Amino acid sequence: MKIENRGVGRGIVFGLIFIFVFALISSLIFSLILRFTSVRELSLEYIITAMSFIGLFGGGFLAGGKVGERGWLLGGMTGLIYSLIVFLFQYLGYDRLFDGQQIVYHICYILIAMMGGILGVNISSPKRTAS
Repeated sequence: MKIENRGVGRGIVFGLIFIFVFALISSLIFSLILRFTSVRELSLEYIITAMSFIGLFGGGFLAGGKVGERGWLLGGMTGLIYSLIVFLFQYLGYDRLFDGQQIVYHICYILIAMMGGILGVNISSPKRTAS
């Protein structure tokens, strides 16, 4: 069976765009909630973490679905590139490395994006009939 190159890079870029747009919209919503209500940031901590996982899952799903094969690899690469971008932003912008908690979060992000990629391939693939 020959594996075709059906836009692997393009799938990853679409996944990354989804993740960052989702993060931007989520950040805007949460900042408005924090600004105009009496809700404190500490009370939204788990909700923000869950939204991060949803964003990474969606990015992996989109990456895997666009290509239609090797979802675990595409989702993993999408999560890994996202983590690398965040790491570079933090290191170059704030001169800080990841701490232990952030490393655990980013490993989970990569795994969640992998799961999204696997599901994206399985849902987007055409149904095969037994012959």
